[in-house]
Amino acid sequence: MEGMKKIATRDSYGNALVELGKIHDDIVVLDSDLAMATKTVLFKKEFPNRHFDCGIAECNMIDVAAGMSTFGLVPFASSFAMFAAGRAFEQVRNTVGYARLNVKICATHGGISVGEDGASHQCCEDFALMRTIPNMVVMSPSDDIEARQMVKAVYKYKGAVYIRFSRYAVPIYHDENFKFEIGKGEIVRDGSDIAIIANGLTVSESIRAAEILKSEGISARVINIATIKPLDEEMILNAAKDCGKIITVEEHTIIGGLGDAVCSLLAEKNPVPVKRIGINDEFGHSGSAAELLKQFGLSAENICVKVREMLGKN
Repeated sequence: MEGMKKIATRDSYGNALVELGKIHDDIVVLDSDLAMATKTVLFKKEFPNRHFDCGIAECNMIDVAAGMSTFGLVPFASSFAMFAAGRAFEQVRNTVGYARLNVKICATHGGISVGEDGASHQCCEDFALMRTIPNMVVMSPSDDIEARQMVKAVYKYKGAVYIRFSRYAVPIYHDENFKFEIGKGEIVRDGSDIAIIANGLTVSESIRAAEILKSEGISARVINIATIKPLDEEMILNAAKDCGKIITVEEHTIIGGLGDAVCSLLAEKNPVPVKRIGINDEFGHSGSAAELLKQFGLSAENICVKVREMLGKN
C-alpha cells in the first residue's frame, strides 16, 4: 500500500456530485452550514441554484429534502455523521424511511478518524442507527474510486440511502475497471486460512495486514463489504465455508455495525468463530486520526495480532 495516492472519500463525494450535476438537472444538494467540510461546496460553485444551505438545522434539512423528493427531485442531504444520523434520526426514520422517499443522506466525518474534534463529533454509532430503519440502504466506501461510483449508483437507485464518507485520506487501491454494485461485496485479496471482512478506511489496513501475514505463511482473504445493508450474504457464507474463521474490522462500535451483521448471519446459517475489531463500547477522544486508529486497534499491526491469536500462531 506504500506509495499509493491517497484521498479522503468526502472529496470523492464532492467531485462525484459535480460530475452527476452536469448530466442530471434533477439533482439538488442540501447542507447544514458545513459545505466546506462536506465538500458540497464544489457542487455549490458549479450549480448555485441547486445547492441549499439549511443552516445548523439537520432535522429541518432532512424534512426539506423529503419534500423535494416528492416533486421528482433527487436530493443529496449532507452533514457530519453525528448530526445526519444522530441529531436528525427522528426525521430520517419517520419522514424518509417510513414514507419510502428517494432521499440520499450523505454523511462525512464518521468514526474516530475525525480526530482532534473529539468524542462529540466522532460518530461511531451511525451504521447501527441507520441499519434499524426499514428499507434504508447503508454503505461506506473504501477509497476514491468506489466512493465516486457509489454516489452515481445511489442516484439511479430509487429509495432511501445512507452513506458515510471519511475525513481521513485513504489509499486508492481500485483501478478504473472496478464496477461497484449496491449490495455486492468484493474479494480484494483471496486466501484460505482466515477471512478479514472490512469496510471504509479499514479495508486498506486489512489489505496491508494480509500482506504482512503472507510473509509469515498465513493466507488471509480480505473482503470489502461496502454495503452493510443489504448484506452480501452469499460472499460471507462462502468465506465462512472456505476459511472457517472470520475477523471483522470497522471504524464503528462493535455493537450494531458490520461485525454484528456478519455475526447474526453466521449464527443463523453457518456458525464459525468470529472476532470483531472496532470501537469497544466506549467513546473516542481528541487526537490525530493516525494515532487514534492505532490506539483503538484499527491498524494493520493489530489486525495481524488478532489473526495470529485466532490461528494459534502467537
